[in-house]
Amino acid sequence: MKPIHTLITAAAVIGSLSTASVALAVDEYNLSSGTTRTGERVALRGTDSVALALGLGVTDGHAKFSHIHDGVAYYFASSDSRDAFAADPAAYVPQYGGYCAFGVAVGKKLDANPRFADIVNGKLYLFLDAGAFAAYEEDKSGTLAKAEKNWPGMQHVAVSEVNGR
Repeated sequence: MKPIHTLITAAAVIGSLSTASVALAVDEYNLSSGTTRTGERVALRGTDSVALALGLGVTDGHAKFSHIHDGVAYYFASSDSRDAFAADPAAYVPQYGGYCAFGVAVGKKLDANPRFADIVNGKLYLFLDAGAFAAYEEDKSGTLAKAEKNWPGMQHVAVSEVNGR
C-alpha cells in the first residue's frame, strides 16, 4: 500500500503545481474565458492584432489563422497577418498584457475592448471603453508614463489582488 500512497501523493503534488502555474499565467494576459481546441485561451477577443497595430481597424480573426505566443492564442484574418505576427510578435502584442492602458495608469487591471485602441511609437494600447479612451486622450503621454511605471508591479499579480476584489 505504501507505493500506491506515494504515487497518489506525487500525483497530487504535481497536479497542484501545474494548477499553480496555470493560475499565475491566467492574469498575465487579458484573455477570453473560452479556450481553443488545444486548451489555450484567446487574446483580444479574437481580433486580428496585426490589423489593429497597423491602424486598419477592428478585424475579426479566425481560428484557422491562429498563432500561439507565450501560451496565448492570437487569431488573424489571414495567413499573411498570422505570419507577420509570428515573425515579430513584439510588434503586434498589445501593451500591458492586453489590459486597459488607462486602467493600468490608475493601478487597475481592467478589461479592454479592441474597438478602443491607439498606436503610439509603434506600440498597441487598448482601452476599456469610450470613457477610458477619452480620459487617456486628455493626457496621452502622462497616462502612458503612469502605466509604464505601474505595470512592473502589476504584471505578475492576479487581477483580484490588483483590483482589490
